[in-house]
Amino acid sequence: MRTRIKICGLTRPEDARAAAALGVDALGLVFYAPSPRAVDVERARAVVDALPPFVTRVGLFVDAPAAQVRSLLEVLPLDLLQFHGDESPDYCAQFGRPWLKAIRMRADVDLQREAARYAAATGLLLDAYRAGTPGGTGESFAWSRVPRDLPLPVVLAGGLDASNVGEAIATAHPYAVDVSGGVEAAKGIKDAAKMAALVEAVRAADGWRKS
Repeated sequence: MRTRIKICGLTRPEDARAAAALGVDALGLVFYAPSPRAVDVERARAVVDALPPFVTRVGLFVDAPAAQVRSLLEVLPLDLLQFHGDESPDYCAQFGRPWLKAIRMRADVDLQREAARYAAATGLLLDAYRAGTPGGTGESFAWSRVPRDLPLPVVLAGGLDASNVGEAIATAHPYAVDVSGGVEAAKGIKDAAKMAALVEAVRAADGWRKS
């Protein structure tokens, strides 16, 4: 199985075009004002308009009012929603879009229980835990903690870059990897060479898994 690649925290159309040209499967837009990678509607539209067909457009939210999410969906063609806060399953399911639920890997987290709770999700995004921070920490967690028998696809996030994504894939066997800071020149500014190196490393890891 090919490991899918999502790059998150896009703020510039040129970065979106570069990622799509490399074959990246999904691109994420952050609608969470405290994040240094947050975008407003105008900037998000510029990024979305730069994308060719068959690239999944993902909107990331953190405990956003439902009205805010709905208003964005009225003006932006988002394909998938990604929730990084304390959103309930009913909250996540109300918008008529496929969705991912991010789970921060606290020491006591029970992934089987979370998968059962968020059974309607298209997958669980597993990220490093830092108190008070909903994501984007640039930190990783022990990939060996990911069970092989989860009933939902796993999207692996947290501190990934070209130097470690191969080990992460070999250890956790995720459906997809999600990278933001590991392919940046500065926060929100993607580096085309780093994105290319990441894609190459993922493809190499996939080749090793098949051999």
